[in-house]
Amino acid sequence: MTRRSLRDDANQEAYRRLAGARPVLRDIRPAIEVVPRMTRDLVLTSGPLLRWSDYEGGQRRALIGGALFEGLAADAAEAEAKLASGAIRIGACQDHDCIGSVAGIYTASMPVFVIENEAFGNRAFSNMYEGQARKRLNYGSYDDEVKERLDYINAAVAPVLGEAVRASGGIELAPIIKRALHMGDELHSRNTAASLLFAVALFPALLDLPPALRNEVKRVTALLVEDNYFFLRLSMGAAKVSAAAIAGIPHASVLSTMGLNCRSFGIQVAGLDGWIEGPLPDPEAKLFEGHGKDEIAWLGGESIVTETVGLGGLAQAAAFPLFSYQGGEPLDMIARTEQMYAITIGEHPDYRIPVLKYRGTPTAIDIFRVVESGITPFLDIGIAGKGGMQIGAGVVQAPLPCFEAAVARYNDHYG
Repeated sequence: MTRRSLRDDANQEAYRRLAGARPVLRDIRPAIEVVPRMTRDLVLTSGPLLRWSDYEGGQRRALIGGALFEGLAADAAEAEAKLASGAIRIGACQDHDCIGSVAGIYTASMPVFVIENEAFGNRAFSNMYEGQARKRLNYGSYDDEVKERLDYINAAVAPVLGEAVRASGGIELAPIIKRALHMGDELHSRNTAASLLFAVALFPALLDLPPALRNEVKRVTALLVEDNYFFLRLSMGAAKVSAAAIAGIPHASVLSTMGLNCRSFGIQVAGLDGWIEGPLPDPEAKLFEGHGKDEIAWLGGESIVTETVGLGGLAQAAAFPLFSYQGGEPLDMIARTEQMYAITIGEHPDYRIPVLKYRGTPTAIDIFRVVESGITPFLDIGIAGKGGMQIGAGVVQAPLPCFEAAVARYNDHYG
C-alpha cells in the first residue's frame, strides 16, 4: 500500500472511533481515588508541560492556589519554594487522562467526573465547575472566597451528585449533546440547553435520595441551575474520552487534542507522540464592560478539545445566541462552520446542525487538509484577564505554524 492509502485508511478509522464514541458519566470521586498516577503532592495544569520557572501570570498563580488549597504549603511563598524545588510536583492534565479548563488545576482532594467511553472502554476525567463567580481558581484567582467555594463543592455538592449519578446507573452524555445542538448550544461557549437537560436527567435519582439529604439536594439543584455552564466540564470530558480513543492509530493524521499553556498553543496527532507547539493565537474578543484588550492574558486551556470532536467552534452554526455573547454575526457563524468541512474527514452521524438542514458537524480534523487549504480550526473561548478572572469571550483560529510543524514531523516519521 502507498503511504497515502495507509494514511487514508487510518484517518477513516479515527473518524469511525470519533463518530462511534459513547461517553457515559459513571461516577464522581476525589481525584486521588480514580485519576491514574495521581498523588498527594501533585498539581495538574493545562497544556504542554513547562518547568516551574517558565510558568507565568495567571497559570503560575493558579498552580500556587492549587497547592494552597490542598494544604501543601502554608502560604504563597512556601508554595513557590516547594514548586521550585520539586517538593510539590507539577503534571500535565493530558498525561493523566484529565482535561483542564483554562489553567486546569487538579489536586488530590478535588472531585472529578468519571466518564467512560462504552464503545472503546477508555476513561477520562474532568473536574467540577466552580460556579458563576467571576473569581475562580482556573482563572488564576485564589483567596478566601475561592477556597470557600471549592470547599463547598468538595464537601456538599460532589458527594450528593456522586450518590445520584451512581444511583442512576450512569448518564449517557451523547444524547444530551445531540439534543442541545438542536436547542442553540455548540457545547463549548454555550451549554445552556445541555445544562438543563443534564439536570432533568439527574432529577429522578436526586429525588430518590434519602430524606435526610433533602437540604443537600436543594443546594445541589440550585447549583445545577444557577447559571448555564455546569455542563461545560461534562462536554469537555465527553470530548476528551472520545478523542482519546484515536490516540496511537498508526499513520493517522487526525488531531487527538488541542490545548494551551501560558506560552504556547499545542496539538497532538493520533499517529504521532507528544505535543507539537506553535505561537499563541490572536483572539477576536467581546470584552465585558469595563475591560480593555490590554488586560487579555493567556493562562492555559484545554476546553478546545470540544472542537477536536466537531463541537464548539466547528459547530457555531448551531448556536446563534452566541453572537450576543462573543460578538460577530449569525451569518459569520454559518460561514465558519461551512469552512470546517474542508479540513475534516467526515460529518458526525448524530451531532447535527438544524440551520444546515441537519448536516452532521464537521468531524476529525486532518493536519494535511489544514495545511493544504490554509484553513485552521475556529475555536470558541473564554477570555482571561491579568487580574485573575474572565473578562470576555471570543473566537480564535488555531495558529497555522503548529500544523505545518505537525505535517513535517509526520513526514519525517512515516517517510
